Amino acid sequence: MRHFAEIRAVSFDVGGTLIDPWPSVGHVYAEVARKHGLKQLSADELNRRFAEAWKERGGFEYTRADWAEVVDRTFAGLTEEPPSRTFFDEIYRRFDQPDSWRVYEDVLPTLRVLTERKFKLAVISNWDERLRPLLKRLDLSRHFAAIMISIEVGCRKPAPGIFRRAAAALDLPPQAILHVGDNGNEDFAGAQTAGFRALLLNRTGRPAESHCLRHLMELTTLLS
Repeated sequence: MRHFAEIRAVSFDVGGTLIDPWPSVGHVYAEVARKHGLKQLSADELNRRFAEAWKERGGFEYTRADWAEVVDRTFAGLTEEPPSRTFFDEIYRRFDQPDSWRVYEDVLPTLRVLTERKFKLAVISNWDERLRPLLKRLDLSRHFAAIMISIEVGCRKPAPGIFRRAAAALDLPPQAILHVGDNGNEDFAGAQTAGFRALLLNRTGRPAESHCLRHLMELTTLLS
């Protein structure tokens, strides 16, 4: 693993890096659907359908309309009317609540150690207007000197603009910032294009390449 002696700040992706839907997207969708009389839908089936809809999402700008389209695709053929005309609003609200998310167990210990070592911390995330209050409700926002959210900044990863905004907010040159996320294009390649150092988080347990982490606590060794 490369040496990171010049690093003075660490930025993090959010979804899949710091937090994850809980128990899963499909569980939340199924629970809301049951309230509207759709009791036969399984969480596993909805998870599969959501994964397909997410893969086919195209130019996703993280607007409310974009999310409504993904939810409609997930439920396509399962409901008489698309959720965007019925219960989408309830699904949308559910994901701004902390009980629909879990904070990975390695997150808080890692943030505490890095803060004690005087690293500046930031969030750089493709997300919508729900993220900032969600991070506060999850008691995470207090750890970060800067929070860059695509819907607020007006550009999304992997575009370099959102990374450069973070560097400006941290008052550091890009090469002094290490970005960590779970998406090879948005996080790893995007950060490098903006001049950041980058590591890819791979929580699957498969053999990792030299630029990969399996656990966020590995940062505390790399940045010692």
